[in-house]
Amino acid sequence: MWCISEVEIFQDLSDAEMTSIAERAPMKTVDSGTVFYSPEQPTEVLFILKQGRVRLFRLSPQGKALTTEVLIPGNIFGEMAILGQRMQDHFAEALDDCVICLMSKEDVRQLLMSDSRIAARLAETLSNRLFDMEQRLSDFAFKNVPQRIASTLLTFNKTDQARSDWLFGKPVIRLTHEQLAEFAGTYRETVTKVLNELRDQGIINLRRGKIELLDIAALEKISDEYA
Repeated sequence: MWCISEVEIFQDLSDAEMTSIAERAPMKTVDSGTVFYSPEQPTEVLFILKQGRVRLFRLSPQGKALTTEVLIPGNIFGEMAILGQRMQDHFAEALDDCVICLMSKEDVRQLLMSDSRIAARLAETLSNRLFDMEQRLSDFAFKNVPQRIASTLLTFNKTDQARSDWLFGKPVIRLTHEQLAEFAGTYRETVTKVLNELRDQGIINLRRGKIELLDIAALEKISDEYA
């Protein structure tokens, strides 16, 4: 029942109701690095992430990847396609070894028609996702690369999307330079240059595949200083 009990859209349901839904949501494992959703293999199901992290991304005509979201356990994906919205240009890749629960389009639609609580929660989830997308578009329009990188690190820290642990009381973010570049909409070489500058200023510390945040206030100042 864990797949259901940890998902926000099902929070108003009783244990018995969650158990009934869980019986219709089989689990599958996905190896790290596997792209399990793409325009070439679209699937109209609701993905519920139980374990691991998944990144959603799009590709430009030139083949450049732009990460739009990183999902953590309890997050869902695929609801827009089920509701008839365009998702064919999105990819989903497992960043870790993942466990995912799947609900069919028909089961989800039956739930939405039979329970207004789920429909209301789903509408709220969609609204929040669109708000986050608008915020990212605003960042791309008005912030320069260092500001976007600082903003991305703050977003990951705030939402706990990629935090792996704490080191001497400081949060540690699990992101490679390539992953950060795709999320900030820039190149890996540019990210490396900016991160080295932040490290030299004592704002962050760099470890293999991880970024330790030493000075949150300094990152916030950089993020808010529009060019």
